[in-house]
Amino acid sequence: MNALLSVSDKSGLVEFARGLNGLGVTMYATGGTERVLREANLPVHALQELTGFPEMLDGRVKTLHPNVHAGILARRDEPRHLQELAERELKLIDLVVVNLYPFVETVSSGAGHAQTIESIDIGGVTLLRAAAKNHDHVLPVVRPSDYPAVLDALKNAGGVPASLRRHLAAVAFGHTAAYDAAIGEHLRGPNAATTLPQDFTLGGHKVRDLRYGENPHQSAALYRTAAGGGIAGARQWQGLELSYNNLLDAQAAWSLVADFSDVAVAIIKHANPCGVARGKDAAEAFDRALNCDRRSAFGGIVAFNRPLDGAAAQALVGSFFEVVVAPTFDGAALQAMTARPKLRVLQPGPGPAQPDLDARPITGGFLVQTADQTGGTLGESRVVTAIVPDEATFKDLQFAWTVVKHVRSNAIVLGHEGAAVGIGAGQMSRVEAVELAVHRAGPRATGSVLASDGFFPYPDGVEVAARAGVRAIVQPGGSVKDSEAIAAADNAGVAMVFTGERHFKH
Repeated sequence: MNALLSVSDKSGLVEFARGLNGLGVTMYATGGTERVLREANLPVHALQELTGFPEMLDGRVKTLHPNVHAGILARRDEPRHLQELAERELKLIDLVVVNLYPFVETVSSGAGHAQTIESIDIGGVTLLRAAAKNHDHVLPVVRPSDYPAVLDALKNAGGVPASLRRHLAAVAFGHTAAYDAAIGEHLRGPNAATTLPQDFTLGGHKVRDLRYGENPHQSAALYRTAAGGGIAGARQWQGLELSYNNLLDAQAAWSLVADFSDVAVAIIKHANPCGVARGKDAAEAFDRALNCDRRSAFGGIVAFNRPLDGAAAQALVGSFFEVVVAPTFDGAALQAMTARPKLRVLQPGPGPAQPDLDARPITGGFLVQTADQTGGTLGESRVVTAIVPDEATFKDLQFAWTVVKHVRSNAIVLGHEGAAVGIGAGQMSRVEAVELAVHRAGPRATGSVLASDGFFPYPDGVEVAARAGVRAIVQPGGSVKDSEAIAAADNAGVAMVFTGERHFKH
């Protein structure tokens, strides 16, 4: 039995090779792998003994040779294939142990273009695909974690079971697919936000298994893409293991606060904000966000867009939260949060707070859209009522419009002086979303402004808001009954601004 070994990740390599040697396997290896095995006093042959051809082009060409690939791709149950190998005095290769150049790690390190390109593996991918295609006869081995199972199977007198062969082939093809997806993602770069490719691939490397998914009967895992960073690459300073729902809510909170240039805090519950506010510092912003809906905030996820200091942390630990997210934490903050040892404390990795693309599965395929990156403006704002908002009102409208983008449709946000005072989320009827936001705001609705993620199909939502004391409304416009909504606002003395853009979030 002949094996070809060429690995970048050399963990477990020597132990595995010792096992192969004990089974009488003849080993061939490329440069660095060969050197490690020789230093371990293991018998190993240089790959050149198979090819009769030296490595060239600074190692770009070494395994791309017919003597190698013929030995991998030959069908053992096809006499003509074996006869061709015999005529050319070529050896069968029965085991291919390969993992690839660390492309993702190179990108994550901030390496330049030239170094990144040199980290794209060609020969390794080709070896794995060839072995995986011929897995009925050849074992493709990618993961060091599979080394023990492979050794056990090779010791089995009954031969390697078909189930293991298929597992190893699936791992190999999954690995090369994710690898190519990472390269494509990196090379698309900023164009991904505007141009969707003809062939879309999404690949990632498993960071860890999660306890379960949205519910205990569902399996879940966390994967990182080539971009890395963000919530998937966050550092956890303390607390319990993160759950699937924790991570989703942390992403929602981190995306929301990143839309504000001044100090802001968001509290998320079940993917929806239940408190958002600006403040002169982190502690004030947190207090104002919490006051939006203290009852719903219980057990929520809190995100800060500024470093978390001791004062804000002291305020935070006075209530029960599952997760806190911030760009950094000072020593006083970390010490204060030890009072809540189960609290998960996350510091996101570098990179954008929101993915460029949003992909969702459907039966038979998946949907991809560019992210809703608009924020910080009121779109093509146009005042459509007799009353024109003053500067302070426009500022509040901008705040509410920024928040409503992050609320599940149908979405209504009431805001006042840079803080949300009432949020209506996920309602099938827009007027009911208004009623819910008004109910949660209570007397704080008086003098507030309202943002609606979509247009008002009837004037009833405007009328409910006006009766509650809302002074101004921002909405996309575009309904066939816009004139009725405008008339209702004018009759109530409420200012209304159209943005020309909507922010549905399903």
